[in-house]
Amino acid sequence: MKKIIATALSMTMAMSLAACGGGAASSAAPAASSAPAASQASAPAASDGVITVGFAQVGHESDWRTASTKSAQDVFSAANGYDLKFVDCDNDSAAQLEAVRNFIEQDVDYIIIDPIVSTGWDTVLTECEDAGIPVIVIDRTIDDSDKYVSWVGSDFKIEGLACGEWLKAYAADKGMSEINALVIEGSTGASATIGRTDGFKEIADREGWNIMASQSGDFTEAGGQEVMESYCQSYKGKFNVVICQNDNEAAGAMTAMDNAGITYGVGGDVVLVSFDANKPYVQMVCDGKINANFECNPMAAPTVSEIIQDLEAGKTPEKEIYVPEHWFAAEDNVPSIDVNGETLEVIHATQDVVDARPY
Repeated sequence: MKKIIATALSMTMAMSLAACGGGAASSAAPAASSAPAASQASAPAASDGVITVGFAQVGHESDWRTASTKSAQDVFSAANGYDLKFVDCDNDSAAQLEAVRNFIEQDVDYIIIDPIVSTGWDTVLTECEDAGIPVIVIDRTIDDSDKYVSWVGSDFKIEGLACGEWLKAYAADKGMSEINALVIEGSTGASATIGRTDGFKEIADREGWNIMASQSGDFTEAGGQEVMESYCQSYKGKFNVVICQNDNEAAGAMTAMDNAGITYGVGGDVVLVSFDANKPYVQMVCDGKINANFECNPMAAPTVSEIIQDLEAGKTPEKEIYVPEHWFAAEDNVPSIDVNGETLEVIHATQDVVDARPY
């Protein structure tokens, strides 16, 4: 079955890429709405029984990652007609390559990869292709190979741009004449880190803001606290914005600022911004501890299941699929922002909004 899928897919993808200019990345921003919800995956239309899926996950470094893993485990369940082979790669790139090769040896039907880093993939993806196993990439991107069926995830640069545009509008409303920002980046080399960093920096450069320092907190609470403690020692009294590239880093940064006697959030000395928008952190936005939070939707698994169903039916899925995302703010003074010519809603994080969050 999978050899037939792979052969048909390579022919249809070749025609599709020729028609759309080689499958270049879309610049369209994800749509925003005030009522996010996770879609449900139905059982695949397999003719030969259970579908075996191997999933090489980045690790367990954050609440976001936990939500991503749970989504996959819920969707790729026995009740839905799947057998999930799951490997937590613990942020070890070599272990992730080994996991994918083990999936090939196990002759799984499909492989899902959330790549720890964006390069070094062409050889192992060629091995998947030679074995006739379709690969679906989620969340982070692969930059040195296109030998995968589809990528499902977020436009990380749009997230960074949205953060910058929101900060511009917020600062104008609050009468902030200068922006002196400290950035706690994610894991070095991760596409989420690159996109959010580049997007925010583009707005900062355009507006003449001062990015005083930008260091990796490795997407962990401990990393965020360590970097913020260093920042508090070096820049105390000099900064008024902290950008954390995920929620766990924001938690660490808050601990460090609490210990240093620096206030943040609504009415504080520092505007605190986060990414991911896990439910506990949207609650912190609602409570005024975090000024704004830009969602990175971890619920890719239902879309991946739909891709697998399409492949089982002999259809060709889209090369890139963006999941819907939403922006949240503690105050309602910036109801919308313009990003790349598109107006996007900024949701005021009331308790009702928090209670409706799916993760």
